[in-house]
Amino acid sequence: MNILISNAGSRSLLWWLAGMMVLVATACKKERGGNGPVITHVRNYAASPDDTLLTAVLPGQWVVLSGHRLQGALEVTFNGVAASIKSVMFSDTSAVVQVPAVIPFPAVSAENLNVIRYVTPQGTATFSFNIVAPPPVITGVSNENAHAGDSVYVYGTNFFFTEQVTFAGAAIKNFAAAGDGTSVGFVLPQLSHSGQVKVVTKSGADSTKYNVNDLTTGMLCNFDNINPFDWGATLESNGADFPGGRGTYAVLKNGVLAGGDGTWWGNQRSINTKEVQWVPKDSLTVALDQYALKFEINVPSAWNGTTVYVIRNYSRDFLARYEPWLNASGTTASYVTKGWRTVTIPFSSFRSNDGKGVSAADLTALLTNTGAGPVNIQTANFSAGPTATGFYAAIDNIRVVKIK
Repeated sequence: MNILISNAGSRSLLWWLAGMMVLVATACKKERGGNGPVITHVRNYAASPDDTLLTAVLPGQWVVLSGHRLQGALEVTFNGVAASIKSVMFSDTSAVVQVPAVIPFPAVSAENLNVIRYVTPQGTATFSFNIVAPPPVITGVSNENAHAGDSVYVYGTNFFFTEQVTFAGAAIKNFAAAGDGTSVGFVLPQLSHSGQVKVVTKSGADSTKYNVNDLTTGMLCNFDNINPFDWGATLESNGADFPGGRGTYAVLKNGVLAGGDGTWWGNQRSINTKEVQWVPKDSLTVALDQYALKFEINVPSAWNGTTVYVIRNYSRDFLARYEPWLNASGTTASYVTKGWRTVTIPFSSFRSNDGKGVSAADLTALLTNTGAGPVNIQTANFSAGPTATGFYAAIDNIRVVKIK
């Protein structure tokens, strides 16, 4: 039987078939798109009941991203900064990840601001979420006893959107924060008294627990009016190699040292004081990590290999090493200060086994029940081979400061 279809009917049938093809193609496209990851919420990474839903996250925070099809992450970014995939623990419905510890907030583009991006082989999910800069934390000052006109840097974390900096109570009018938020620098104005360092940002504020421009508090030896220096180094006050000092200072010097050379009693290889009171006797019950030994140092030429170490009363039961030429990775690079710099050695850094063992249990174990004893700053080569360079430096203002 023959079926006749009119021209109008043919056109209707063709339009119907075309429409069906579009619907099928659209459905396939939606199905393919539906295979990508989806983030629905963010939780705190902690045991119940602290695994609460979050409304914002901070750099360095561990979180759980919850959703669908999260298996096999290729990349996870927060504000455009990639998190470490090696540390991601994920399943189909959740991923445990650490927010990057450093996010350069001022440099984040508008399209990445407050965005979590999650990439798998099946697609990409973007999730709008508050990623906020935490309050600032001060970890150190380049030179606590600098002169007016010197360049000074305050070191720490989260110096983003910095609004105010004060140094020894003086407001700093012009300062510049590093893009990664780890420092803020300025030229020091004329100071009239001592005081704390304070950094204020949009996220909060932090202050040092100690005063700067302070040549009195905790001072053990400044080689001037507080001068229990006994023997060792050469004392100078106007050497051309160490400009910008504060009166008299001690100069340490040695050439290239052979492997294992520990003859610190050689010419200009040590600073040894008479007995001084490191910590008041009535403070010996305070936690060990609340105190630090500090001094200013000036290293005008390349230094690589010689270890400067600090001990008490000539005893190496607990020894603190100062080795700025040694990187965290174990490699070395020559170190130069380009002027005077403050060195901070927490009491927790005084360790057994030539500075490589365990810390003292408490202040009494480190300082005995008197809290006193000579300060010995000495040099040695603890490695088997010769040092890469000699060592030439000035040290001043040896003091013990409460840092917490």
